Amino acid sequence: MATLSQVEIDAFLAEPHIARIATVRPDGRPHIAPMWFWWDGTSMYMETPPTSVKANNLRANPNCAIAVDITQGGLRFKAVILEGRAELIDDPEYAHATARRIYTKYLGEEGVQSPTPAQMINNPHVIIKLTPTRVITNDETRTGLAPIP
Repeated sequence: MATLSQVEIDAFLAEPHIARIATVRPDGRPHIAPMWFWWDGTSMYMETPPTSVKANNLRANPNCAIAVDITQGGLRFKAVILEGRAELIDDPEYAHATARRIYTKYLGEEGVQSPTPAQMINNPHVIIKLTPTRVITNDETRTGLAPIP
């Protein structure tokens, strides 16, 4: 199993991949949701409506895990998994600025000015901030393994 260096983690998380956040419902069942994100080299940020399932779950239990991964077919994949306790930030100005930064990562400056993204950015948000206590990485994209037909 090949691991990623911090420089490789930062480069990978700068790309517009989809993350999946896993939270725990009050009855103990898991909840997983695909999310856009922004990584600052130390923490991961995601935006969500204040009354979303994931926000409510994190208020009750801040423990979560986030997986970002890609596959190139067969056994050729790359993954970064972050674990820890999330912080919810509900300051409206901070949430708006962070949501815009996240949307810009995926849509570009011009894209966030389109009507639908512009409206979504202006909706109320809470920011999920995870500064991981554990980071797990794997990079099997360099192994030269052929995709499984």
